Amino acid sequence: MKKVLLTGVAGFIGMHCAQRLLARGDKVLGIDSLNDYYPVKLKRDRLQRLKHKNFAFEQIDIAKDKALQKAFRGKPDLVLHLAAQAGVRYSLENPAAYVQANLVGFANLLECCRRQPPKHLVFASSSSVYGANAKLPWSETDNVDHPVSFYAATKKSNELMAHVYSHLYRLPATGLRYFTVYGPWGRPDMSPVLFARAIMQGKPIQMFNHGNMQRDFTYIDDVAEGTLKVLGHVPSGTPPWALFNIGNHQPVALPDYIAALEAALGRKALIESAPMQPGDVAATYADTERLARATGFSPSTPLQTGLAEFAAWFKRYYGHA
Repeated sequence: MKKVLLTGVAGFIGMHCAQRLLARGDKVLGIDSLNDYYPVKLKRDRLQRLKHKNFAFEQIDIAKDKALQKAFRGKPDLVLHLAAQAGVRYSLENPAAYVQANLVGFANLLECCRRQPPKHLVFASSSSVYGANAKLPWSETDNVDHPVSFYAATKKSNELMAHVYSHLYRLPATGLRYFTVYGPWGRPDMSPVLFARAIMQGKPIQMFNHGNMQRDFTYIDDVAEGTLKVLGHVPSGTPPWALFNIGNHQPVALPDYIAALEAALGRKALIESAPMQPGDVAATYADTERLARATGFSPSTPLQTGLAEFAAWFKRYYGHA
């Protein structure tokens, strides 16, 4: 049994990872600020699914270092850091929230890891760090010095900060660049829930960049499995630091994605064409060879399969017949 400290445990990816850790017999201390960026009820409902003798929860804001230090008193073997202020578009409205959660909070976490070193720190980065890179698929070796959103800039900063601590203090640290995660219990500010709600209510959905967009949609079960595979793969280089893409390696055109969601929900969408949004990119596409070489795993759930699971959950949770 390993002791795992999991930040952002009430989040979408956090809940799914915690379930798998508990199922395999680990002891999990989950922390989360339970902020109101989206309805707290969804976060509390996720926590209800984690009731287990080996699970403990503490409401902690990682931007407050003394509270975070207390969580490390149990000397965790592994740290899975998923807490963050997420969302590209919201970073245009409230950049201060990203500074506190993603920069101050992550600096506090690194300091805790320096004082109480775990065997491995795995932290969430994002595919958004690739910015408007024209070369596809995106590889971990690509230059990522030109982010196009403040959210992406904070995630790139996390990678650099972790590298410094890995170099100075030999802290084994791995960043995960997640690609468009979707599935049951997903965030309500992301397109699956936004689009599904509009479709079920007969309201129009906006198809940005007039439909000329592609996304590498990655199903949540694949993301959770890949994350735990990496958690067990401690980097041994100098410094002991690594980066992995976690994506489906199969970009889907936006019109095809909408069609698949329509099929999963059994309803047609009303579509409005809209221009590209500030901070957005036309396509995402993950090169997952490095992940496969290191862990023997690469995500592969077909979009239709994942959306069917998502649609069934969406109808149950939000009460759509």
